[in-house]
Amino acid sequence: MLSPNSTFYPRPLGVTPAASLPQSPSAPLETSRQLVASDERDAPYFRSLEEVGIRLNGPQISAVRHGKGPLLTLAGAGCGKTTVLAARAGYLMEVSGAHAGSILLVTFTNKAATEMKDRIASLPGIRPAAARAVQARTFHSFALTLLRHYGVQEEIFGESRAQHTVLKMLLRQNGMSEAFQPESLLAMLSAWKMQGSETSDLPEKSQEERDAKRVLLGYEAWKRDRNKMDFDDILLRAAALLRDPAVLGPLQQRFQYIMVDEFQDTNSLQYEIVQKLAAAHRNLMVVGDDDQTIYTFNGARQESILEFDKVYPGARIVTLDINYRSDARILGLGSELVARNKRRRDKRLRAAGHRGDAPRFATPSNTEEEAAWVVNQLCQQVEEGLHTYRDIAILHRTASSSRAIFEQLVLKDVPFVQHGASPVFYDQSLIRPLMDHMRLSLNPRAVDALPSALGPLYVSRDAGLEWIQRSEEQQAKKYPLIHLAKWDKLKPFQQEQVKERIKLIKSLTKLKPVIAIQEMRRQFYDKYMESGDPSIFTHYKETMLETLDEFEAAAKKFETVEEFIQFADELSRRHREMESLRRSQDSDAVQLMTIHRAKGLEFPCVYWIGASEGIVPHSTALRQDIPEDQKAALTVQQTDAELDMALEEERRLAYVAITRAKQYLYITSPASHHGKPADVSRFLLEAFGMEVPDKRKNREESQTGNHAPYGSVSSNWKGNGNTNGKANSNESRTRNGNAAYARSGSRLQGRDAVSPVQRGADQRSAIRQSDRRDFEVLDERDEDRLSERRGSGVIRNHTAFSTTGVNQAASSSNSSGSQSSGTERTETVAIWKCSSSTCKAWLRQKPDGPSAKVSKKTASGPPACPLCSGTMEAGTRKVPVTGRFGR
Repeated sequence: MLSPNSTFYPRPLGVTPAASLPQSPSAPLETSRQLVASDERDAPYFRSLEEVGIRLNGPQISAVRHGKGPLLTLAGAGCGKTTVLAARAGYLMEVSGAHAGSILLVTFTNKAATEMKDRIASLPGIRPAAARAVQARTFHSFALTLLRHYGVQEEIFGESRAQHTVLKMLLRQNGMSEAFQPESLLAMLSAWKMQGSETSDLPEKSQEERDAKRVLLGYEAWKRDRNKMDFDDILLRAAALLRDPAVLGPLQQRFQYIMVDEFQDTNSLQYEIVQKLAAAHRNLMVVGDDDQTIYTFNGARQESILEFDKVYPGARIVTLDINYRSDARILGLGSELVARNKRRRDKRLRAAGHRGDAPRFATPSNTEEEAAWVVNQLCQQVEEGLHTYRDIAILHRTASSSRAIFEQLVLKDVPFVQHGASPVFYDQSLIRPLMDHMRLSLNPRAVDALPSALGPLYVSRDAGLEWIQRSEEQQAKKYPLIHLAKWDKLKPFQQEQVKERIKLIKSLTKLKPVIAIQEMRRQFYDKYMESGDPSIFTHYKETMLETLDEFEAAAKKFETVEEFIQFADELSRRHREMESLRRSQDSDAVQLMTIHRAKGLEFPCVYWIGASEGIVPHSTALRQDIPEDQKAALTVQQTDAELDMALEEERRLAYVAITRAKQYLYITSPASHHGKPADVSRFLLEAFGMEVPDKRKNREESQTGNHAPYGSVSSNWKGNGNTNGKANSNESRTRNGNAAYARSGSRLQGRDAVSPVQRGADQRSAIRQSDRRDFEVLDERDEDRLSERRGSGVIRNHTAFSTTGVNQAASSSNSSGSQSSGTERTETVAIWKCSSSTCKAWLRQKPDGPSAKVSKKTASGPPACPLCSGTMEAGTRKVPVTGRFGR
């Protein structure tokens, strides 16, 4: 039973009553009215801004007044960076006498570029022609304009489904239909290109690398033959064009002042473009926040900000530290939380926002109860007139973690807009085949469900459906799938698989839905999803398994398959009705989105759901908490330095979630996740001064017994986070470790959305109408869908796409960061290893001895493989000495 009423408390579960809620100090009230004297040369400009309601604070004035030379502007959340960028553009024109056409302002999204131009146009004294002449562009817009100017006429090939279709065709032609996932191939190709590398330079040491390279070269040839280029090609070709002095020189001469927004989100190729444009004069102003670097999976590099003054010696640094968005207690919670990161520039935000309420915390028993609590609470707030629906945002970590809240919103007829993810959980491509197998168990002749059953049988959907249709015309069967058992294009073992699959489908109606799902996963589905090259599949494995686990959790509420299917179909029907109603009214609606998608937005009231260990921080960043013998079975191995960076990015993600709230913030931490106990997120406990121990360190020091229990009060926690000294102590290790980030980059979805921007009056637009439509496609692509697949910038070793020099850097990082002396000590131990030649999993056996306990699982033989469920066999392996078993 779900608890009918939610209960929110002033502290998270596990925090003692003596712990006080962090609170940011109040900001000074002085603005340009007091800080800029009337006799100063630029006073008229600031007076004109004040007349239209723009009153800048001290740090903002300092950034706006900056003239020539490099400037790093650290812009905390809600600190008015857009106002500063627009006001500086106006200052350069009105006070410094710069020509409007000499200003280039680069950002990431169509919306941001449009807003910037509108802000500049609304400044007092700025003529419309001057506002149009300022080049406010996205990276892709600037790059495409450059290419068009120099005669590049290729059409943009940017629609993801079309790209996947082409890759699937090429995989079939090369006999590799089951070897690679098209989405992962495109992601890895994008990461390669965003390093500035050409497809022809892809590695080809292993057979997997050679196969992947052959397919991707075919993809590039397909585009070339049809006069097409994708969004990554735009940046790559523009960067190559800028290496020509004849092209670069005129641009450097024209753009004397360059400003970059959201600088923390730039990847290596974008940064290269900016550096080349600014090389002649160094008049480069970058604005960003290293605490909001949450797109490393897209190639974003935190080093861009952390090392800016090393790349540009003598650069000025201005910190915009006055927050106009959030209540001081909301801001204090976020500031205290992110201060625990070591790799950051030290800054503490001050509050100038409207007073709201202190953050509230709840610990529901599971995600179902969490969803019921949140929806009941927000409905009550709306009924009492405290908020409208549009005031409220619900933020979640991954697409799968929104399933329960989505259902509650639909079932209670709460109007909402879901951003980015597919509309209904049960209609996702990963879930649909399992749902359709259960639909076929209820109605074997359900035509709409047949296509999903063919893929897991490794049968071509189009050809298989055509054969079934022709066979049905000759003789109809109760189970149309049985026609495949007589199809001469299938091998005998495949025909037997069809018969076995039909037996399974018949049995599903007798099982509870959760058991039916588990049985399908055990017999065929997990193996089907894992088919192909392990180094590519691993890229998405964690999220696929997480989504399937969430599917099982959803099914536990139902007793019969029929009841479960009826619920899912009703959910889809009601959601379609709500979508139609919402499109016609375009009115009051709750905003449901991932934390990644919420970046840059703000809401009066925010519900952050899933603030539990394994969700935020994500399980992929917590592998240091797994015992060594279990960690060894993981397909992807990560160094401690890589895990530290992943954990810090998860902490930044939590900071972004908190700082979206203006006046009201509610945080829920379900006590169980996918049926397993889950602690309150360590990030929340740390923000209240609680010490969460490093389990790796505890294992190393287990003999001393001096480690603190989870959630104990720290005796040395100062509360003010880190210093630059701490960050510098890790500098060499983290620089090497981050070299590997480019390998886990991905499609530049959403963050690099581009817009057509008007040229100045003296130039014709080089962006065609077809380009405008393609830009709209890019602007609507969903970075959150990809981010939830990647964990949070967790570095993975994809052998098929290794980067020259990267593996060495990563290993160097590991050796310097993990070993204090020379060679690592190893020992030979007994293990269980998977008998499959394609599976690399292994488990350490328990040591023999009079005191050793033999588990029931291994007493009768080897355990099942934790990855592929196959059989395991005895063997030996050299492993680092950990002291775990030899105390």
